[in-house]
Amino acid sequence: MNKFLGLFLAGVSGGLVVFGASKLFDQPQTNTLADSNPPAKQVFYGGGPVPFDFTKAADRAMPAVVHIKASESRKTALQRQQQYNNPFRFFFGDNYNFEPQPRSGTGSGVIYTSDGYILTNNHVVDFADEFVVTLHDNREFRARLVGKDANTDMAVIKIDADDLPNVEIGNSDEVRVGEWVLAVGNPFDLTSTVTAGIVSAKARNINIIRSKNGSAPIESFIQTDAAVNPGNSGGALVDTDGKLIGINTAIATPTGVFAGYSFAIPVNLVKRIADDLIKYGEYRRPYLGVDIATMDSNVAEQLSIPYTQGVVVTQLDPQGSAALSGIQSNDVVTKINGKNVTTSAELLELLGRSKVGETVTLSAVRNGRTKDFSVTLKARPTE
Repeated sequence: MNKFLGLFLAGVSGGLVVFGASKLFDQPQTNTLADSNPPAKQVFYGGGPVPFDFTKAADRAMPAVVHIKASESRKTALQRQQQYNNPFRFFFGDNYNFEPQPRSGTGSGVIYTSDGYILTNNHVVDFADEFVVTLHDNREFRARLVGKDANTDMAVIKIDADDLPNVEIGNSDEVRVGEWVLAVGNPFDLTSTVTAGIVSAKARNINIIRSKNGSAPIESFIQTDAAVNPGNSGGALVDTDGKLIGINTAIATPTGVFAGYSFAIPVNLVKRIADDLIKYGEYRRPYLGVDIATMDSNVAEQLSIPYTQGVVVTQLDPQGSAALSGIQSNDVVTKINGKNVTTSAELLELLGRSKVGETVTLSAVRNGRTKDFSVTLKARPTE
């Protein structure tokens, strides 16, 4: 009897377990990927949450990004040909009439002011003298070159229009590594293309800008992994509020197309250059008059000075701004106007954002002691 009762109770218990399990699995399942209105995913950094939904940032930035077609006129192409020896004359004589094909290319630009000043890269417009700008709403305008600077790869062009949707300017100093950003431009002539990524480094020097007129190039790029391709040059790098934080300029690639990293000129430097190009037609860059190197253990050993993180002065022009203020060789610059300086790229960017005639404070370590120097920035001597 006891044996029978034990078997009966075990059977009842097992039935209840199966019944309960069947009721549990009969409940409707929720698939967040298939929901019509899934909750927005959040990513946290800095001061608060930022949604992966970048539509608001894109809506704000896209109207201010334009397509630029840059072309060489026939006259300019002929003048270019005359600057070089024509190899066909060796075979066919001086009467050989070879007419070169005008060059052309496309890129992107960012509307800087509502009355038609547009930011872009020097390499987008450098070879050309004819420009056609297509706005986000498909209107086309002829543009003229306002000014360009090869050592920063920046240029400004102008269209005759009013009430344009100019970009809102952000602050590149506040950009943090790991922050989400959007690249807006026209890769492969695909207009109004938006890609997303994060900031992977700041003050990056990749030695892509070639020196012109004896001035050292300024390369202090914001590095991101937002996809940038040919045609994106001159376009906008914006934060999650749609504010401009950089001008997309270059990619690191073995193939000619995006391979993981892209580089943008920080907007705080862009503004300084653009304002000069608009006002003077050229970038009036201050002249410190030094050769510099990023300090590391090897440099410290070569110069026989204690290692200090910063930028070491290796040579000076006796008539340069630095020498006249008391800076000496082997001084290690650690700050400019209170901002930390750890690489040559950072030093060049901060100086590039200053104006001729402005006085800046350089903090430098000499013989283990930090000293502040007031440096009045001179214009570069005419060569």
